[in-house]
Amino acid sequence: MTDQERLASLNQILSDLLGDDLIVLTMDTVREDVSGWDSFAYINFIVAVEAEFGVKRMPQTIAARNPVDRARRQADMGDDAGARC
Repeated sequence: MTDQERLASLNQILSDLLGDDLIVLTMDTVREDVSGWDSFAYINFIVAVEAEFGVKRMPQTIAARNPVDRARRQADMGDDAGARC
């Protein structure tokens, strides 16, 4: 899976969670950039990413300033190595 494919998956996950099909994520997107992406939605995003990509987020990545890039990198670990963090 390419970075763009992972990003598209993350975009779909967040769009589904927030009920907003107009969301467009980039590798530089931060939570403050997306209307409605509060702490509760972020926890749901983490759980959905874990389920979609078969990875577990490490605690230090949960507080990341850039959750999109962190999630994309975690998804990469799940694809390439079947890793569980």
